[in-house]
Amino acid sequence: MNEPAYRGAIIGLGFIGGADQVSGDALGQQVSDLDGTHLAAMQNHPRVNLVAGSSRDPGRRERFSQRTSAKTYADWREMLAGEQLDIVSVATYAPQHARMTIACAEAGVRAVLCEKPIATSLPEAERMLASCAASGTLLAVNHNRRFHPDYRRLRDFIATGELGELTSASVQWASGRLGNVGTHVFNALCMLTGRQVEAVSATLDLSGKPDCRGPEFQDPGGYGVLRLHGGLPATFDALDYATVPASITINGKDATATIGAGGVTIDHRTGSRDHWPPAERTESSMDVALREIVDSLDGKVAFSDPPENSLHTLETIIACHASHRRNAAWVELPLQSDDRELIVHSG
Repeated sequence: MNEPAYRGAIIGLGFIGGADQVSGDALGQQVSDLDGTHLAAMQNHPRVNLVAGSSRDPGRRERFSQRTSAKTYADWREMLAGEQLDIVSVATYAPQHARMTIACAEAGVRAVLCEKPIATSLPEAERMLASCAASGTLLAVNHNRRFHPDYRRLRDFIATGELGELTSASVQWASGRLGNVGTHVFNALCMLTGRQVEAVSATLDLSGKPDCRGPEFQDPGGYGVLRLHGGLPATFDALDYATVPASITINGKDATATIGAGGVTIDHRTGSRDHWPPAERTESSMDVALREIVDSLDGKVAFSDPPENSLHTLETIIACHASHRRNAAWVELPLQSDDRELIVHSG
């Protein structure tokens, strides 16, 4: 029996959505450095037919048309109304994620692959989850480390107790931007440890580093401590002008594991060291995410990363802002009262 094909579309044809290097040049970034793009993921899957894309920018639409046979729209609402779509990528800036995702769910789209962070506020993100649950729409968020083989291998290694009882963790990255970059790191920390954040003590870096996405985005970095389930402490170091290499370190009684661009290093308390070089890959993390979305739509397996994980990550970032307002006092999760209304102005 032939398996069904799925009709795909992309809202936002810029850097990561349309693999548009002109857009990347404006950000000072290279498409080739990305761990996949929405365009490539849909083109690479044999059962996803990319039929449409939307962007307000005529240049992006033109360049997208040159690389695909898909129809383009200036207005994403017209695209949803004019096309019967199964899978839609929401590859726009975070302030637009909620209304676009909710509109997709209301239009009967079966799966949405949304860029991170999931939204800019908790109420927005909660409405996204509720709308998708009501319509039966699968909501996936592109926290790409969830689909990366090195992170999955280390997650499983830790889960089997190879590090012994976990004692602490630390994360660091350059460029600050808790909302846009920290979302990846905090999400991956929870994935690797299998624990959620229960409290935050944080100080924001208000040095005023300009955001590459424009002056309307103000997404500071910072430093502090996360308390994960079971009392596990995790420090984070992410100043706006930092030059440190990105890494996550998990300490256990028997060994320490560090993951970064060079792969994974395991330092055993016996003094020996193991190194796992970066996995040789034939598909990007976004390719994996889309493949698992299709498998879920086929009814083969449940999708591996429920959107509640991304909601929790956003809540952790907002808790950092709430803690800063109180001079780094501890803020417990789930957030209460006015803290729930805080907005993270990330791109």
